[in-house]
Amino acid sequence: MKKNRDLKSKGFSISFSALVIPVALVVALVVYNYVMGNPANFQGNNHDNAALPGNYYGLVYKGGFIVPILITLLLTVITFVIERFIAITKASGKGNVVNFVQVVKADLQKNDIESALGACDAQRGSVANVIRSVLVKYRMLEKDNSMVKDQKLSALQKEVEEATSLELPALEQNLVMLAVITSLGTLMGLLGTVLGMIRAFAALANAGAPDSVALAGGISEALINTAFGIGTAAIAMIFYNYFTTRIDKLTYSIDEAGFSLVQSYAANHA
Repeated sequence: MKKNRDLKSKGFSISFSALVIPVALVVALVVYNYVMGNPANFQGNNHDNAALPGNYYGLVYKGGFIVPILITLLLTVITFVIERFIAITKASGKGNVVNFVQVVKADLQKNDIESALGACDAQRGSVANVIRSVLVKYRMLEKDNSMVKDQKLSALQKEVEEATSLELPALEQNLVMLAVITSLGTLMGLLGTVLGMIRAFAALANAGAPDSVALAGGISEALINTAFGIGTAAIAMIFYNYFTTRIDKLTYSIDEAGFSLVQSYAANHA
């Protein structure tokens, strides 16, 4: 039953992930064309003209067709940051994880499995799910007289590994997208800048005479893409490292709790 629930949760996550980018692209195109491309942002109420002085919407719009792609990446980052924050906070449970592990270890030293199970039900979260699964196995092994001690310890360790393997993928879901955008955002920004510079110099060459004002304006518009791309990549990198740190702490707590359960069983059945 738990596996079916995990499969449904995984299916929902995959569907959510698949929808985020297309929806973000649609929103980005609407923002680019109707908000940033609003004629009121440009001289003469015409988006073919230069942006009004100090109007950043019009300035960003002049960055070209790369801008909607960068907006899509930014919206994707924001969406996955919110989703991962909620998921990892939920996985951490209701109380302090370190204190919870200490409570479980104390209950096991007294061989009070029921109290430890109660602590798991109160804590919830990924760590509690793993510990609860192992505690149920722990209780079953105590009543099983068909296995020797080494076999029981091996079965208990296997349960720790299986329960952990069910929880970790859910914690790491969508983090790969943040990692990809960390590099992709910068590259797309640079691509937009290079294309903008090509357009600026081509227009200058066709004009037949050097125009420092037009050249400066073209370079400024081109560099918008770099700034946008680096900013998006920086946000993705910061939150990727933040989430991986939180996941590492949860993983460490799971490993510590699993090791304590196995050691407790070995000590209580010496």
